[in-house]
Amino acid sequence: MLQADSLRFGYGETLVIDGVSLTVPRGRIVGIIGPNGSGKTTLLRLLGGTLTPGAGRVRFEDRELRQIPRRRLARRLAVVPQDTHLAFDYSVLEIVLMGRYPHLGALEVEGPADLAIARAALAATGTAAFERRPFTTLSGGERQRVVIASALAQIDGATGSALLLDEPTAALDLGYQLEIASLLERLNRERGLTMVISTHDLAFASALCHELVLLREGRVIASGAVDAVLTEDNIRALYDVEASVRRDGESGRMVVVPRRHISSRKVT
Repeated sequence: MLQADSLRFGYGETLVIDGVSLTVPRGRIVGIIGPNGSGKTTLLRLLGGTLTPGAGRVRFEDRELRQIPRRRLARRLAVVPQDTHLAFDYSVLEIVLMGRYPHLGALEVEGPADLAIARAALAATGTAAFERRPFTTLSGGERQRVVIASALAQIDGATGSALLLDEPTAALDLGYQLEIASLLERLNRERGLTMVISTHDLAFASALCHELVLLREGRVIASGAVDAVLTEDNIRALYDVEASVRRDGESGRMVVVPRRHISSRKVT
């Protein structure tokens, strides 16, 4: 469904993505994991079309991303950023209605159908009760669910739609992490949504994702099924850390216990 071929991208003279290739099959959840500065967010932006690669190409449903009109692409592909900063104090419903922008013409305002779609997205994410509240009054986990609701309103159940999520559990406590994981798993199962998730959380990724891409210094060092990729050897190659890796039988999550650094990299 979503395919990257030999992507290269840099900021100025600094190369951030170096020859990355990956395939995201329809209906699958693919996690991108790696240390700080590995290029995860940049790769997600390249996949979403908000950045243009210096070399290589991204294809969505066998068509190059750059050849798809932006509004048409936005009806099928939505990005959920790590942080949402607002210039004004919008209500929750207004935030979700913003997701309807690719479905509106120039100077067109949202109508009853758009309002119904927005409220259905709020219900799907368990945030309908917050409709009238200012977005800024919500907790971190509540805000994340509202932003996901806005993305759902944007793609509106279109067949073959995809969500790209950047660190969806960052700065959330354990309870909210479980809520977000449960929500994303349900959306994938019930709606067939394809997802690409950038995350630092190995346990979260192993429990939710079908496949993983391990990224270090802008290069893929391993990719494939979770059990095949999340190994002690790959953890060592990814983080310069010796660790034990096992799967918890009850939760299904991988438990990674770091033991020691094996390089002279300084911690700052």
